[in-house]
Amino acid sequence: PKPDLSALPRLRFLTTTDFPPFNFLDGAGRLSGFHVDLARAICAELDIAEKCQIQALPWAELEAALKKGEGEAIIAGIAATPESRSKYAFSRSYLQFPARFIMPKAKALTEPIFDRLRGKRVGVTAGSAHERMLRDYFGTVQVVPFAQLEELYDGLKTGKVDAGFGDGMRFAFWLGSSNAAACCRFAGGPYLAPEYLGSGMAIATRAEDPALAAAFDYALQQISVKGTFAEFYLRYFPVSFF
Repeated sequence: PKPDLSALPRLRFLTTTDFPPFNFLDGAGRLSGFHVDLARAICAELDIAEKCQIQALPWAELEAALKKGEGEAIIAGIAATPESRSKYAFSRSYLQFPARFIMPKAKALTEPIFDRLRGKRVGVTAGSAHERMLRDYFGTVQVVPFAQLEELYDGLKTGKVDAGFGDGMRFAFWLGSSNAAACCRFAGGPYLAPEYLGSGMAIATRAEDPALAAAFDYALQQISVKGTFAEFYLRYFPVSFF
């Protein structure tokens, strides 16, 4: 059944302005992005659109503002981890971040790719969860760690490595950018591994407010079933990372 939030005086979502395309200021200085559209859709789904507000703060101030009651929820890309779960109640995850391989277009493999990757040089960000995952899951590749993602991209374009392995969302933005110069594409995957990469983004409420988090679960499910979520995803992520 639909949660009844009629007794709620208002619902203030807290976010930031520096995380495009999730939350940012558009050309006219308006708060925009995937999270802003999602928050509005949640309020509409719960029949509280007129009580709904979205306010932007610096990232460092979000936690204190929620604690002090200056907002009811944070929608800013907080990951639900054991550490953050000790501070917040969370909705279900609305967006997970798969690990992906990227390869030059002419040489890009398709699934099943495990055996075909044997002996290939695969670039990855040094010391990252993705490096651990690559070594554990794809033990037959030659791991080539890079200090910076930009170096990995250069290595891919110059042929220093055969593939890159990392965060699908970041790769998607690069693949769609002029920097990539249409050199490369996704190969195989996506790979979801919560034990390495976490369970994805969720909406945070105060720990003593699990009923509100449960109401968000209902709204997120409805938004997904109705196709609204897919619309938002395509709007903000023209290169899909799944």
